[in-house]
Amino acid sequence: MDFMLSGVAACGACLFTNPLEVCKTRMQLQGELKSRGTYRVHYRNVFHAFYTIGRVEGLSALQKGLVPALLYQFFMNGVRLGSYATIESAGYIYTQGRVSTAKSTAAGAVSGVVGAVVGSPIYLVKTHLQCQSTASIAVGHQYKHRGMLHALSVIYREHGIMGLWRGSSAAVPRVSVGSASQLSTFSIAKEIITDLGIFSTDSWLVSLCAGMMSSVVVVLFMTPFDVISTRLYNQPVDHLGKGELYRGFMDCFSKTLRKEGVFGLYKGLGASYFRLGPHTILSLLFWNELRTLYRS
Repeated sequence: MDFMLSGVAACGACLFTNPLEVCKTRMQLQGELKSRGTYRVHYRNVFHAFYTIGRVEGLSALQKGLVPALLYQFFMNGVRLGSYATIESAGYIYTQGRVSTAKSTAAGAVSGVVGAVVGSPIYLVKTHLQCQSTASIAVGHQYKHRGMLHALSVIYREHGIMGLWRGSSAAVPRVSVGSASQLSTFSIAKEIITDLGIFSTDSWLVSLCAGMMSSVVVVLFMTPFDVISTRLYNQPVDHLGKGELYRGFMDCFSKTLRKEGVFGLYKGLGASYFRLGPHTILSLLFWNELRTLYRS
């Protein structure tokens, strides 16, 4: 039941934050491997990206990739949060009755690795669909998928079963770092807020405030990995399924750093927060409240 509740909570958050995921994905691909000032800027910031996509492609384009996004959240976060909840319920994240930073971080990282591997094929398709746009505002490599099932079948037909896990070398560190920072911060913050007695122990405001604190930490730690992950998933591939721009995680990291500098690794930071922030707050809030409701 922990796995089911976790997946439902993540899907509830995804419905609100998917348009921001579309903006974030495109901003991370904008000016890929190009120095600042040498490429046309279609999206100046998250608000401009939101406006531009809506104006050029219509409001429905802001929900591109919603179906794979929901499936990804259900399976990836269902496994990730469900695994963490199981570890937490067994008492493994505590030392003498208090949340251990080291143990909760390790539990979050392990849970994230499992979730990333499970959800990688769906994340691949989600990235392709969210990047697809009209030529006038296109960024990154443009695939021509007609939908999620078409994308999965094309990738499988051309590159086999392993082609569906292309980019997972970036997904694993991305989700493990994000999961470790998110869940450990959430558990510790929730405990601190409860100790302060600002709200009653069973108040949903405890989860809300802890989620808000966690959202800042996760965005700072996760954004560079998120940029690399997006680029590895979206890069064009040859007939053997090998990437034409990057050989893997470290190659993408070094090329981005060399061509675009440190700020290249934080491209779309504003969009990342406006997406990951609310998503972290809502998913952790829904997750905690659903678990509390189920126990009662």
